Amino acid sequence: MKIESQIEKISSFQHLELLAHQVVEGFISGMHKSPFHGFSAEFAEHKVYNAGESTKHIDWKLFAKTERLYVKRFEEETNLRCHIIIDNSSSMHYPKLKENQNFFENKIGFSVLASAVLMNLLKKQRDAVGLSVFSDSYEYYAPEKGSDRHHRMILNALEGLLEKSATTKSTDAITFLHQIAEKIHRRSMIIVFTDMFQSGNEKALFDALQHLKHNKHKVVLFHVVDNKTELNFDFDNAPRKFIDIETGEEVAVFADNVKEEYEKQVEMYFKKLALTCSQNRIKYIPVSVNESFEKIVLTYLVEKQNFG
Repeated sequence: MKIESQIEKISSFQHLELLAHQVVEGFISGMHKSPFHGFSAEFAEHKVYNAGESTKHIDWKLFAKTERLYVKRFEEETNLRCHIIIDNSSSMHYPKLKENQNFFENKIGFSVLASAVLMNLLKKQRDAVGLSVFSDSYEYYAPEKGSDRHHRMILNALEGLLEKSATTKSTDAITFLHQIAEKIHRRSMIIVFTDMFQSGNEKALFDALQHLKHNKHKVVLFHVVDNKTELNFDFDNAPRKFIDIETGEEVAVFADNVKEEYEKQVEMYFKKLALTCSQNRIKYIPVSVNESFEKIVLTYLVEKQNFG
């Protein structure tokens, strides 16, 4: 489901809605190769049959095709509420894009397009979507609604995130995740895109993520990284100066001298994140900017099935 194979290379983010549509259509057309093939082009109209439910609305034609039981879903039943949260701190604008790169090849661009893809799915299923954006301030908030006008407003807000401001913006996830949690009253699926670069109190950060779960919300945390440099520290051994793009702090090192210890520390941190999220019943999904969006779409579909 690589975007490059779906459409011509697009460098302008004005095509965000088109790109999101292409990703979703590409995913649906590839469903027959997947164990999730029950979510065919008709997936927006069906849900998995659960033992004990009435058999009145089972789609027997779909059962004949898939050998799986699905129940026809009616409009009043498709009332999922989804709130998307995006970290827009300076570290999310890494890696710096070269002129010939697509906007979705850094962390903020990847998160923006992934959010647009999820919005496309939500729109197909007549579900409500809201959006919050934070960095060192609470930059944007829209409550969960399902109208076309509301979708357009949020897409415009997402497009605006791709314009890199010259100012350095740190991450204050703890403050703003608590504020966002207080705004979401009706039970929702909450989807967070962040690189988890929050200095300071880790316990306070997880307390804030746990706060998102109040009112029986479901929380999915997409941990967005650039695997090549942030996970594998793939640099040559020329002397390099590394600059923290949130604090401006600088350190000069030879990459090979620190590579082994760096990768060890990162692996430990990722394992700790995964364990802590599991203990708090938060769905933790690491994703890299050079991956396709299939993992994000599948996670959403599975979590939606389990939401009820």
